[in-house]
Amino acid sequence: MATEKKYSDKAQKKVGKVMHEFKEGTLKSGSGKKVTSKKQAVAIGISEARDKGLKVPKEKKSK
Repeated sequence: MATEKKYSDKAQKKVGKVMHEFKEGTLKSGSGKKVTSKKQAVAIGISEARDKGLKVPKEKKSK
């Protein structure tokens, strides 16, 4: 039973590249401060992938 992937291969590579930067300590947020949270690093990677038009699930909207 094959299921459809949530993320494209290129999107996964983009998040992986951002996580590598995070682990090296070179990842910066929009304000220029160093990122210290894994969750924030993943969010940055997904956001960058979304900006490039790669297949990524839509953002969850709070009510």
